[in-house]
Amino acid sequence: MPHLSQWIIRTAFIYLLLGFTFGALLLTHKGIPLHPALWGWLPAHIEFLLIGWIVQLTMGVAFWILPRYWKHPRRPNEIYAQIAFVLLNLGIWLVVAETTFRAGSWVLLAGRVVEVGAVVFFGLHAWKRIVSREGA
Repeated sequence: MPHLSQWIIRTAFIYLLLGFTFGALLLTHKGIPLHPALWGWLPAHIEFLLIGWIVQLTMGVAFWILPRYWKHPRRPNEIYAQIAFVLLNLGIWLVVAETTFRAGSWVLLAGRVVEVGAVVFFGLHAWKRIVSREGA
């Protein structure tokens, strides 16, 4: 498994741990009220699990499993996948900063734009790797 894929998947597991932790706190808060401000972490819980865990895990596995060109030992446009990894994580934290800490609505917009940029860069990376069985 390539190193970048390992980093992406490990980061996805960190988001899974964060999402489950916040979810457990929210679920505990339903039965035993801890603090009213705890409900402010619900968007972070959702962002960590949907984008941080599911999207990032999918990216890591796709980077690893999509075929390479037989003529080239390295994955083409690997820098695009690295940029996508950085942009996705930056976008997640920008969205969490706005939804949890009320950093400003422009931060939410910037976070979503950065996440879409991550999808575009990963698409650029993967586009030429999606080939038929004949390699064409």
